[in-house]
Amino acid sequence: MSTNEWTPARVATHCARVYAEMGKVIAGQETVIEHIMIGLLCRGHLLVIGLPGLAKTLIAKTFAGCTHLVYSRIQFTPDMMPSDITGVEILEEDVSTGRRVPRFMAGPIFANIILADEINRTPPRTQAAMLQVMQENEVTINRRTLAVEQPFLVIATQNPIEQEGTYPLPEAQLDRFMMKLDITYPARADELRMLRETTSPGTASVTPVMTKEDIAALQEMTRAVPVADDMYELAVRMVRATRPETPDAVEMARKYVRWGASPRACQYLILAAKARALMRGNACVAREDIAAVAPPILAHRILLNYQAKAEDIQVDAVIADIITHCAR
Repeated sequence: MSTNEWTPARVATHCARVYAEMGKVIAGQETVIEHIMIGLLCRGHLLVIGLPGLAKTLIAKTFAGCTHLVYSRIQFTPDMMPSDITGVEILEEDVSTGRRVPRFMAGPIFANIILADEINRTPPRTQAAMLQVMQENEVTINRRTLAVEQPFLVIATQNPIEQEGTYPLPEAQLDRFMMKLDITYPARADELRMLRETTSPGTASVTPVMTKEDIAALQEMTRAVPVADDMYELAVRMVRATRPETPDAVEMARKYVRWGASPRACQYLILAAKARALMRGNACVAREDIAAVAPPILAHRILLNYQAKAEDIQVDAVIADIITHCAR
């Protein structure tokens, strides 16, 4: 389906079909699924924080199945090398000529949806190779540049409790992720449903309801969603409110924040708000769209100071204060 054939109402209908298919396998986690869809439409990447056993892998794999995309899972370990992700060139003998010719063996990065499982368990060199692909959508092997197939979405995971033997991502690398998503324990009803379904005969399956062509059209349409000047002003105001050294900073930022969000946060606020509006069948961005996407976009871009740690102030409280003062 071409871009001209899509309308906001049709986009909302297709997104609802994706959510319905996901619901066959995933109990709850509607907000996480919506944010993954936003990341896909915005060509952004996601950092997912959650305890073991909260279906992070299953969500990514099921989402790929619903959207007819190629899925790849990379389990990061301390001994992993960059070539384990990007691929490597080997010399192979040509039977007809007897000569050795180079042949590229593609790594797991050459897929549409990549689950980068426990990305903080691999050394910085390998992390950098992964993040380079995320930023540039291409890999360089022996001076050859190869583009990854579109659409391309990386869902990186981290375990918040096991930090021994890990290599925390620097703030500059965290900034390349569009959103930071926190997966929490399911609600009681969702946990009961999950228990019944996973301990009974048979397994649920999903049917693809979108194609790569559909997603490419929606990505173009997302960029074309109109934004009023006051919405641009709101995005800039919210981001500048995170920076303690600026006159625009809110009181909590001046008191508890060491470093605020970068200009990239402004870009992602507008893009994510465009996608959210479109996914709800709306033709333009509203104030509530920006307010709704602000927490996952700002959460990993605000660095708290020692006073915040001493008083047990969380980033969520600072973001809530910013939304209260700027977006309402």
